[in-house]
Amino acid sequence: MPTVHDWINNPLGVVDGLFAQSNSCPDWEKKVVEYFKEKLKLNDAHTWVPSLNDVPLHYLKPNSLVKFRCMVQDMFDPEFFMGVYETTDPTSNSKQVKCGKYKDITDGGNSYAGTSQARVVPSTSYAPNRHKRSYEEDDEMDTQPQQMKDVSQGAQSSAESHGNTEPKRQETEAPSHDSSPSHCTSSLDLNFPLPGEKGPACLVKVYEDWDSFKLNDMLEVFGILSVDPALSVIADERESSSLLDPTEGMETVEEQRVHSPPASLVPRLHMLYAQPLVSNNPLLPSSALENSGDHLSSALGELPAVRAELLTYLTHVLMGDSLAAEYLILHLISNVYSRRDVLPLGKFTLNLSGCPHSSPYTEHLYKVIQQLVPSSYRLCMSLHNMNNQKMVPRKDYTANRLVSGTLQLANNTSLFLDETQLEQGQLDATGVRNITALGNLISWQKVDYDFNYHQMEFPCNINVLIASEGRSLLPSDCQVHLRPTLNPPNLEEYLSAVQVAQVPSQLNKYRVYLSVARALNYTISDEITKAVEEDFVEMRKDDPQNMSGEDLHRLLVVARLLSLSHGQNTLSRDGWMKAKQLDALRISRTQQQKCMNGNEP
Repeated sequence: MPTVHDWINNPLGVVDGLFAQSNSCPDWEKKVVEYFKEKLKLNDAHTWVPSLNDVPLHYLKPNSLVKFRCMVQDMFDPEFFMGVYETTDPTSNSKQVKCGKYKDITDGGNSYAGTSQARVVPSTSYAPNRHKRSYEEDDEMDTQPQQMKDVSQGAQSSAESHGNTEPKRQETEAPSHDSSPSHCTSSLDLNFPLPGEKGPACLVKVYEDWDSFKLNDMLEVFGILSVDPALSVIADERESSSLLDPTEGMETVEEQRVHSPPASLVPRLHMLYAQPLVSNNPLLPSSALENSGDHLSSALGELPAVRAELLTYLTHVLMGDSLAAEYLILHLISNVYSRRDVLPLGKFTLNLSGCPHSSPYTEHLYKVIQQLVPSSYRLCMSLHNMNNQKMVPRKDYTANRLVSGTLQLANNTSLFLDETQLEQGQLDATGVRNITALGNLISWQKVDYDFNYHQMEFPCNINVLIASEGRSLLPSDCQVHLRPTLNPPNLEEYLSAVQVAQVPSQLNKYRVYLSVARALNYTISDEITKAVEEDFVEMRKDDPQNMSGEDLHRLLVVARLLSLSHGQNTLSRDGWMKAKQLDALRISRTQQQKCMNGNEP
């Protein structure tokens, strides 16, 4: 069998070896997947596999095993591939059967798209989630009846067939976690959701279990890297023939440019194995949060001490406001853990009001948060941005793909809305749609993607922090008015000094703390539930006007996050009382601010 280096440097050799045994082992394809799964589990072997995220593409060996952490951005139609093909030796005239799986180019140098038996050009018809299957069925050809599934950030799924019948596999486009909006006119357009993103993009080809992947899923993919320059040549030839004879292919020129980018810019990755990323924090083992167990248990004892250090740090950042620092910690560990009908449970959108408009304070505050979380984005809510930025993903039927938007974000991304940048002016139709989309994201944790003729709802899990001067015009779960106790002569120098004082090892402790606290399971005992109900009845008697069901829900969310922030996975009486005290301080401060600013709502 292959040595330890062979299965990483030459995975196709392993595939060919198991294929050679296909006569005696009909389920050789399953054995291929099982072989690599077992290899990756042994002795942390997954750490030996080079990462497409970290290593420049030109340093990676073609047809070697690589890994890729990504978000599923778009999902393409299935395509055919040549599962088995026959070659003839010109000298001896002998024939040999070969395996074409996990390859874009056969050993003879032919592309699947150019073979007569498999004349199906990959298409980007994206169909979301469970609807994908039925849309693909319309395009199925008379080959095998199995369906395939696309995965964005690069996926292609395939059913396997032998002989002249070609299996259909699926292709999806994949950028890494952050991205930027783009238009379909350029062949170099990588279609990233976020402006200025430079992370790697990839087309992932999925062969098995394609039904388990959904749009916006975060995955760590292990697969065979394909960067053959012939892929770009073939794409150019197809485009030229389409211009000369539009009936030659099924794709438009725009589709071909989108679906066949140069392999040197967008490599292909033939998936062998993929696992969901429960957390996109690279400091945590990819399976640690999934299995909770040992890793979380060992970290629990350290949480209270790290929390105290983080609270001190954030208090300095917030210019001595420890109450705002408490709520900022709760916000940073919040997470949609469940949904009840349309209501997302666990979200905690924080409106930090009282932020100065004239100074670069919000920019420095965002930089601090950016250092603490795995993925984040600052959206300056200027009139120009609101009226011009493409926030909602939309379907481009000309290029047959989903054009990404700013709000197509990976789960647990921190979205920092800087409302201090607002100025007087008129919102146009795009601006109104963007404000509505932000409101829906905050209230319901969903984004309605634009499919021209209809909208399709996609659930999300985004931590939204709104920085504003007064109360935000957007909804929020909790408003805390900033009350500084420090007045440094030079605010910018002060904030820079606070950040520089945090050494990398300390920042890593904060990063791990936030991810672990967010991942903890949480329960409330029957005894505490009864005590909370009785307490709520008493509070309603004392002040029926200011204690509604919504207030109770907010208190329960605060109590949950406060417990988790201290490493406690169940609510205690003491934790409930602390949550009530914290909320009472916040409400008192908000009411005082209203008295000072009589014109503020």
